Amino acid sequence: MKLHFHGAIFLFTLSYILLTESESTQPPFACDTTNPQTSSFTFCKSTLPIKQRVQDLVSRLTLDEKISQLVNTAPEIPRLGIPAYQWWSEALHGVSGYGRGVTFNGRIVGATSFPQVILSASTFDARLWYRIGQTIGKESRAFYNEGQATGMTFWAPNVNIFRDPRWGRGQETPGEDPLVAGKYAAAFVRGIQGDSFEGGMLKHGRLQASACCKHFTAYDLDKWKGFDRHGYNAIVTQQDLADTYQPPFKSCVQQGKASGIMCAYNSVNGVPNCADYNLLTKTARAEWGFRGYITSDCDSISTIHDKSMYARTPEDAVADVLKAGMDVECGSYLKTYTKSAIQQKILPESQLDRALHNLFSIRMRLGLFNGNPNKQIFGNIGSDQVCTNEHQQLALEAALNGIVLLKNNAKLLPLSKSRTSSLAIIGPNSNNAFALRGNYDGPPCKNLEIRRVFEGYVKNTMHHEGCNDGVKCTLSAIDDAVKIAKQVEYVVLVMGLDQSQEFEDRDRLYLGLPGKQENLIKAVAAASKKPVILVLVCGGPVDVSFAKYDRKIGSILWAGYPGEAGGTALAQIVFGEHNPGGKLPMTWYPKDFVKVPMTDMRMRPDPSSGYPGRTYRFYNGRKVFSFGYGLSYTKYSYNFITSTPNTIHLNQHIQETYEISISSSSSNSIRYLSVSNIGTDICEKSKFSTFVGVENTGDMAGKHPVLLFIRHGRPNNGTSVKQLVGFESVSLNASERAEVEFVLNPCEHLSAANEDGLMVIEEGYRYLLVEDKEYPVNILL
Repeated sequence: MKLHFHGAIFLFTLSYILLTESESTQPPFACDTTNPQTSSFTFCKSTLPIKQRVQDLVSRLTLDEKISQLVNTAPEIPRLGIPAYQWWSEALHGVSGYGRGVTFNGRIVGATSFPQVILSASTFDARLWYRIGQTIGKESRAFYNEGQATGMTFWAPNVNIFRDPRWGRGQETPGEDPLVAGKYAAAFVRGIQGDSFEGGMLKHGRLQASACCKHFTAYDLDKWKGFDRHGYNAIVTQQDLADTYQPPFKSCVQQGKASGIMCAYNSVNGVPNCADYNLLTKTARAEWGFRGYITSDCDSISTIHDKSMYARTPEDAVADVLKAGMDVECGSYLKTYTKSAIQQKILPESQLDRALHNLFSIRMRLGLFNGNPNKQIFGNIGSDQVCTNEHQQLALEAALNGIVLLKNNAKLLPLSKSRTSSLAIIGPNSNNAFALRGNYDGPPCKNLEIRRVFEGYVKNTMHHEGCNDGVKCTLSAIDDAVKIAKQVEYVVLVMGLDQSQEFEDRDRLYLGLPGKQENLIKAVAAASKKPVILVLVCGGPVDVSFAKYDRKIGSILWAGYPGEAGGTALAQIVFGEHNPGGKLPMTWYPKDFVKVPMTDMRMRPDPSSGYPGRTYRFYNGRKVFSFGYGLSYTKYSYNFITSTPNTIHLNQHIQETYEISISSSSSNSIRYLSVSNIGTDICEKSKFSTFVGVENTGDMAGKHPVLLFIRHGRPNNGTSVKQLVGFESVSLNASERAEVEFVLNPCEHLSAANEDGLMVIEEGYRYLLVEDKEYPVNILL
């Protein structure tokens, strides 16, 4: 069978074909204590340090055996009692059938399907992200213990920045803000690996499961107008690398303690990511302190020779990536060309040993070389801990708190369940439970279409899909939908996108709704007795300006891809059983944004050429909806508490030996200090707290995130419009008030990247922002 990889994508059916051992009840492990032939090896002595054990193991391998272990499908080594291992498994928002490491045709036939990441991000709730990761980690261990997994390394999360609204994989990410992406990475990784929310439990090194942050780095284009990720060279400024593309990965490594990184297909400034020594070894390992394994994306090593033409020969490509610090390949290039690279003396065998030390260290941290895993720390996690009621309630909670209310004219929502006489559910996503899952999904615990859930709320509910060919909607049935709309009291239109429109290897060309969806919405709204409710099921943003300003469209809800509980969450919100509080984690651009080349990686605008910039931090054009926007059924008011300091005296903590630089221009001179010169201890001493008072001034309890931004007092061309520096989720009853504390570190929250990619703190005023409230803070050097 000839296999063609698309990143880490595989159909469930292909996984089933490849995983022939799915009915096994014995998980694969080494160092069986009942086998004296292998249990006596030094690498089997669990009381010894892992470093010593790995050195012993690698020393016993032949060259051919070493090479065999450098690919994702690592074969067994019978003479040492080492079983086969599959490095490639997926768990983006639930244990998935994509990849090769997990199968669902054993005792476990489904897993908790959480909302797609972009919707979970709209909760701005790091504790929720941690609990999701924790649940996925527990369920993934259950698959292994039940013999339905041949590996415990999961290639998630995706923490790339959602830079361009057309990107088909934007749905997999936590959105466009680097702080949010970094905090998501740390929380999710800690959860899945078995750490505590605040970190620190993994000092013993043991992993519940292994997480892998991807795709390192500046990866956010798949296939667009002749450009594809395999040969794409992203031209990125050092400034944008420093304050946009790299921070999520740094947080993933330093705060999350991720045990894996995936290097991306593309090149950055002429160097393929997987062959970049400065990126993988100097930055990730030396500067950030990464202690784990680095994998390629699937078949990306071949592209270094075949498409980017960076390597002259296949052997050169193999030597480049291993010397750069990569450890394992998803694919077979290393298996095919590593030996000849060594024979040609362009690759020393010591680079294989280095990679194998990293790989076997992870397998040992997972407990796979300590005898039977079922008799160890995570050995009691079985099928009864998959799809539990607690896990399914968490999936519902995530969907409820993630769904964003974008419009609610005249308080159309919530509807009254008892007073609603009749209802119509219309739209191509109304009867498609599969569409609610997004990509990298697994068979869920339950599968409920939106229409079925609403039928349980209103007895007299009618349904029509409105389009004869799904969300493409090239053949609409507008007349039939209009007839139904005229017969009922309220209409819910469930429109949007699905994986035929946005997906891995599938970027969009347009930002409007596909086909005749807009025509269908307008016709139904015009014919309805009352203003309609529009639900948008999609990952990336769509330009629905027409609906935003149409009085016959009373409410708009963005549901993302809400997962297995999405239909239930929508119904509970529509009928007032839950007060929506989600806020958009990305900017919604107008249709004409497609004039901007997707290949332009610059974050900052260029007034001379009309380039508008990217994301809420730098984009200066018109917006359909802004980052952080989201309504509620209640009202909130905010104020800064007077205990927040007006002046931050960094000069109290900085010794005279620290050099203060001066940046001069024709208009002004600004004193600044390089963060790298300050030191961690001074950064810690310089922390300060700002307190925000929050009051629910409405008549309904609600939960929502409080977002704290900062803007520069003296902005210039490289300065962001504003920058998110903190967020906290708050639950308040009607008329209840609370104070939220944000602890700010000047080195992290008040610094910015200069053109050389150095993080600097400038002297002068900053303004803290919460909604329409501002508070000045003066920085003195």
